[in-house]
Amino acid sequence: MSSGFSYLSAAIWIPILVGGFLLAFGSDRNRGVVRGVALAGALLGLLPALAVVLGFDAASSSMQFVEKMPWIERFSAHYHLGVDGLSMWFVPLTGFITVIVVIAGWEVIEDRVAQYMASFLILSGLMVGVFSALDGLLFYVFFEATLIPMYIIIGVWGGPNRVYAAFKFFLYTLMGSLLTLVALVFLFLKAGSFSILDWHQLPLSMNEQTLIFFAFLFAFAVKVPMWPVHTWLPDAHVEAPTGGSVVLAAIMLKLGAYGFLRFSLPIAPDASHALSGFMITLSLIAVVYIGLVALVQTDMKKLVAYSSIAHMGFVTLGFFMFNQLGVQGAIMQMISHGFISGAMFLCIGVLYDRMHSRRIADYGGVVNTMPLFAAFFLFFTMANCGLPATSGFVGEFLVILGAVQFNFWIAFAAASTLILGAAYSLWMYKRVVFGAVANEHVAALTDVNRREFWMLAVLAAAVLWMGLYPKPVTDSTDASVAALLKHVSVSKIK
Repeated sequence: MSSGFSYLSAAIWIPILVGGFLLAFGSDRNRGVVRGVALAGALLGLLPALAVVLGFDAASSSMQFVEKMPWIERFSAHYHLGVDGLSMWFVPLTGFITVIVVIAGWEVIEDRVAQYMASFLILSGLMVGVFSALDGLLFYVFFEATLIPMYIIIGVWGGPNRVYAAFKFFLYTLMGSLLTLVALVFLFLKAGSFSILDWHQLPLSMNEQTLIFFAFLFAFAVKVPMWPVHTWLPDAHVEAPTGGSVVLAAIMLKLGAYGFLRFSLPIAPDASHALSGFMITLSLIAVVYIGLVALVQTDMKKLVAYSSIAHMGFVTLGFFMFNQLGVQGAIMQMISHGFISGAMFLCIGVLYDRMHSRRIADYGGVVNTMPLFAAFFLFFTMANCGLPATSGFVGEFLVILGAVQFNFWIAFAAASTLILGAAYSLWMYKRVVFGAVANEHVAALTDVNRREFWMLAVLAAAVLWMGLYPKPVTDSTDASVAALLKHVSVSKIK
């Protein structure tokens, strides 16, 4: 469906323009005004995203809310936007998380507030652009541009080793993307345009498909991140401010996973099938090995960062089994992980704001001084384990069902994450929250304030809604997933 109003453009450019306004006119002398403008910009960016959800035709697998106009005519590049069931939910998820992040930094960030808020707003618009771009060059511009605000967020407002972490994040992701640019140019020369939908129909030899697959893999695997190119993520999470960790885990990791859906599978279907065993092996290593690595972490942020890698391993596993349950489960897991991982990092941020420590050993007995916080933290920890009735269960359960259809032993290995997830999550929770208060700083802690309460309550409601009633998400993705699997099942070898 096409729309008279450019909802996708509004979701992209409203946050970017408000962010630009804050950079130009905001200052630390008027922090209250800056925060108010930032919140207004985030909410205004969320409204067209919600309109996309309400106006989406779940029965159709075609692109909807399509916008197309000339951009670089000499190279047949267009400003071409649209969403289908594979991408639609990531637009409101991005807008929603941006609102949460602005509220999370409301009373916490006191230095360069305008630049901080502007970085997140601009990043929000760029990420929506990645999820809605239907032109390969436009996608690449948005995809690479997201590095800049996140680099600044980590490098300026991060921890003591922030410069090292920001540089490592930037270097890993940029190096991975260089081969992708080569693949995009090759596809342009073959198709005569940068239209992603035209590229889906290209007949390519097996050698061409294999080279293209690996070119995309380097960029998308780093962004997910998959083992063994995951080492930048724990460093980035540990050094990033709370808001940076939330956006990084909730949205930015999904950019790479979405790339597999939009590029790797439909453009190189034969190579995807041929290399599925390789991708499933990497995914299972992420699920099992990284889960074991999470068990020995002493830093709360690092533990949740490793758990994110394990959960994203479920996503890539679901993609490369090529069945309806697996792919739909992977998409559900991506959306659910956006809520849960964001909430986990916010909970850690609440403690860090009070104690300025992320070390598990520095806590203990938090439930005695922060009972309301302990309840929220328990809920999100259980959701992170995949507790039934939470969104964390739905995606993992569907992927495991898809894995049973594909191969029982792969399903058995994947299901081990439910045990490992419970082990590292509950181990952390027990050490931090229960027991006697042994630290005088813990004894002086105050429970969540009104801002923190509503921030966590809204995320808890989202996790419960998706866990108890996933039908809107599964219905809206069903037709597009079926169309993708049908497309991938047909050989494109010329």
